[in-house]
Amino acid sequence: MPELPEVETMRRGILAAVGCRIVEATKLPCRRRPIAIKPSPAVFRRRVQGATITEVGRTGKRVVLWLDTREAIVIEPRMTGLVLVSDAPSSEHLRWKLELAGGALEAIFYWDRRGLGSVRLFTEKEFQRDFGPDKLGPDALSITAAELQSRLSKSHREIKVALLDQRVLAGIGNLYAAEILHAASLHPQKPCSQLKPRHWQAIVAATRRVLADAIRYEGSTLGDGTYRNALNQAGGYQNHHRVYARAGEPCPSCERGVIERIVQAQRATFFCGRCQK
Repeated sequence: MPELPEVETMRRGILAAVGCRIVEATKLPCRRRPIAIKPSPAVFRRRVQGATITEVGRTGKRVVLWLDTREAIVIEPRMTGLVLVSDAPSSEHLRWKLELAGGALEAIFYWDRRGLGSVRLFTEKEFQRDFGPDKLGPDALSITAAELQSRLSKSHREIKVALLDQRVLAGIGNLYAAEILHAASLHPQKPCSQLKPRHWQAIVAATRRVLADAIRYEGSTLGDGTYRNALNQAGGYQNHHRVYARAGEPCPSCERGVIERIVQAQRATFFCGRCQK
């Protein structure tokens, strides 16, 4: 966490920043583990001051603020980061602030409880180097079944593990991979090389459906309550999970199976052995 739906919700929450001019970029005093800010805060501030935000985008699990200087501020929330325009969950974990003028937003804040995220400034060339097609796969909302099949059909990896590879497709993490495979009626341990064209079509259709629903509910706020939208409000998709973190419960899809939990690549996987044979 957060994954594509949560980051897309963050992106939509700060869309009003388009057209705003950057007044100041400030690393806030924080006694917790410091986040990565590159270049140094002083250089960062000097390069963005006076620039206008022309676009608020998303690259995989990252929010991207494009400037009229053709540089990009990339915010990567990692495990516990939040992009906010309202009151933060706690003041001691506020890490960074972007003061704005000339538009609907006065500021954008970055909050991070564990300090694993980052705020980085890229030139256009650097952005393509780090996030171009050689480093990051197609977005999970736009990839086609043919593209996904061509990228994975020769792999002997288990399909659940393969879906987490951001070089294959960008945006899916542990939670949504489990939900997608359940929706596609595929066992998470099925080797990619054994999947047929209809399976790839089912995965892509389920991906679009699950992610669109999760975005509509503004993401999933799990038991620790960390994830919040830009207004510091909880998401709602956790109330619609079919398998994630529901081990031992009856399957809500077939109503006859029981949700199981296994470990793949050191990550917990949840599935229904009856629906996903």
